[in-house]
Amino acid sequence: MDTDLILSDIASIPEREQAYATIAAALQWLTVRATDQPSLAELAAYVGLSEYHLQRLFARWAGISPKRFLQFLAKERARAALRAGEDVMGASFTSGLSGPGRLHDLLVSCEAVTPGEMRALGEGLQLRYGKAATPFGEAFLAVSERGIVKLAFVDADDDALGTLRRDWPAATLLADDAAAADYARRLFSQYQTPEPVHLFVKGTQFQVKVWEALLTVPEGRLTTYGDLARRIGQPTAARAVGSAVGANPIALLIPCHRVIRNDGALGGYRWGESRKQALISLELAMHAPEPVS
Repeated sequence: MDTDLILSDIASIPEREQAYATIAAALQWLTVRATDQPSLAELAAYVGLSEYHLQRLFARWAGISPKRFLQFLAKERARAALRAGEDVMGASFTSGLSGPGRLHDLLVSCEAVTPGEMRALGEGLQLRYGKAATPFGEAFLAVSERGIVKLAFVDADDDALGTLRRDWPAATLLADDAAAADYARRLFSQYQTPEPVHLFVKGTQFQVKVWEALLTVPEGRLTTYGDLARRIGQPTAARAVGSAVGANPIALLIPCHRVIRNDGALGGYRWGESRKQALISLELAMHAPEPVS
């Protein structure tokens, strides 16, 4: 997340996108400077808003205050969430339901490409793609009539369109930033209570199984590669699970950012470790039962 670029572009984009860009910059700045425990005044000065307006904007788009977000930028919080996530995930898999988190609880549905469709390479499929602002940075979205096929953060994937073409070589691709912006509004404008969304994914049977397992990890909970491998019935396949997680084509909605190491360390993330830290900390803060003192 290049905050300097985000800030330099804020004045030239529409109001909603300005809000997205401001929050993306604020989240990144706080994540990078967490050990310094910066004040609200310092953050406000950085993004060029008054403290009052920043507090309101941050709460509106991130769901919590900047102070509360800062309090959860710690490895100890991740370890606690990892421990808490074990029981929650176990119940989710046992019942066959999606996890209880607000973002994914019976809202995100996932359909996999059939073997026949895989061989067809996307023939007869029309994909609209474009870029749109989000609270976590500019995103590349590609959608079909059957759902979202790709969501990637632009600063961490400079060849998103090329990947889309390679994944769906026979599909008809149409540039459509308006469609991308419309989906971004639906997904992020009210991040706390999003609309139902359908995903249409292309992957091996193993990859799809891992991605579906990720959908059971609720907001405010974390898991590990080894635990995911056990959950899908292949306890020795942690490395293969890691590869499948890394190949996830739909950022955030298939929450690969909720997979960390056993010791609470973040591990890698396809769309940047600082973004992963921001996503995890935001979700932990939103779901913590009691305010942090």
